[in-house]
Amino acid sequence: MDRFEAFNMIAAQAGRGELAFPASVEASVRLQQALVDPDCHVDLAARLVGADPLLAARTVAIANSVAFNRSGTPISSVRGAVHRLGVRTLQSLVAALIVRQLGGTLGDPGLRARAARLWEHTAHTAALAQVISRRVSHVDPDTALFAGIVHEVGAFYALSRAGEFPGLLDGEPDDWLAHGEITLGRSVLGALMVPGHVVRAVEAMWTGMRALPPETLGDTLLLADDLAPVASPMHARPGATTPQAARTIDFAVGDGTLQAILDESRAEVEALRTALMLC
Repeated sequence: MDRFEAFNMIAAQAGRGELAFPASVEASVRLQQALVDPDCHVDLAARLVGADPLLAARTVAIANSVAFNRSGTPISSVRGAVHRLGVRTLQSLVAALIVRQLGGTLGDPGLRARAARLWEHTAHTAALAQVISRRVSHVDPDTALFAGIVHEVGAFYALSRAGEFPGLLDGEPDDWLAHGEITLGRSVLGALMVPGHVVRAVEAMWTGMRALPPETLGDTLLLADDLAPVASPMHARPGATTPQAARTIDFAVGDGTLQAILDESRAEVEALRTALMLC
């Protein structure tokens, strides 16, 4: 089977809802599905997290990170960590864990390196999206963080299946865009029960169109993706800004500029990126 046939087969399976998650990811997917239930309150979320030793340890570590522990008061319990973070932030962290787990199942060193770079890109994009949403586009920062975390989840899923199909991702970046990204992306986002408005924001990345200054969640995500200092190793989006051009993006925001906001927020972005790397 050549790689185009493999792409089409995986995409067709995904389109039918037949997603083959590794065993290590299944429990996290079930947890994510539980957390998106509107009836899931903080105490229930704490019990769910506490049932997974790995997630429990990482949740406490992230709650004690610079990004979330502004008071400097350490927390030693899962319940305290979940109360500090809140259910919505916890949803983002579980999504981040799922993404990392998909990349962590790879045996091939080349695929592992690609997954590691993709996660670096994801963490930078998510951190920038939260800051841009709060300071520039004024969309919900928690939603922007979540969208940044899941915006490449289809690519992580493709990487998790690549070991079954040698050479699957060896072609040109456009092959992934044409044969897998949209179908796999939508299917995996659906399996994670990602809200429709977030899915639509991620879909905006597949068209590569955005407004400056950013106005919507999709615009916010696209700008963050352009500004991320680590590019996605999977593809260059149609119309994507080159890394050199991205460094020149600037525009007026109130009494300041985007660059001034990014300079002021550098420590904040780095703290959040570092916290995400703990997932």
